[in-house]
Amino acid sequence: MGAMNLRFDDVADDLRAAYRGGAGWRDSAPKTAWKVAERAAFLDRLRAADARTLVEIGAGTGHDALFFQDNGLAVVATDLTPEMVAACAAKGLDARVMNLLAPDLPPESFDAVYSLNCLLHVPDADLPAALAAIGGLLRPGGLFFLGVYGGDGSAGVLADDSHDPPRFFCWRTRDQLLDAVQPWFDVVDVHEVDTGGPPFHSLTLHR
Repeated sequence: MGAMNLRFDDVADDLRAAYRGGAGWRDSAPKTAWKVAERAAFLDRLRAADARTLVEIGAGTGHDALFFQDNGLAVVATDLTPEMVAACAAKGLDARVMNLLAPDLPPESFDAVYSLNCLLHVPDADLPAALAAIGGLLRPGGLFFLGVYGGDGSAGVLADDSHDPPRFFCWRTRDQLLDAVQPWFDVVDVHEVDTGGPPFHSLTLHR
């Protein structure tokens, strides 16, 4: 099946298996300085907005979710992979297995959503549904941090991936991302981070 025709259900099982195998080393890997800076800048925006509640989509082993919880927010950490959710729960987080296309959480129940590199794995055909689902979790006026590695608009399984099985990625351009979020969000800030590798698109959005 070509990348243009893929749906999230076509790649979800391989993503689950890949991240199951990577849970241990991801939990012990140090956080890069630019990711720490992006996270801190979003916290500053949340404090300015008097945000109290946050849900992380694609929380991994919970380092970012714990950061926000330690800084006073009531946090729910969600991930597709049970092993990742178990690592979050071990840190004292409210952690739940969840498919971002069908969030099992009350609508309009969060002041903020944080998602770092999770939407990279959502095929174009399902990106509108994913963004609509995320928007539905936010209270009116809520803030959404959407951070993803970018590229030339190509999509497919990464042949030399460090995970097994190799993961599916969509390497979207800045303009593709801005066009995708426009129906649901206003843009507060968008910038590109120099990571020393692929460009990283940082979007702060307002419902």
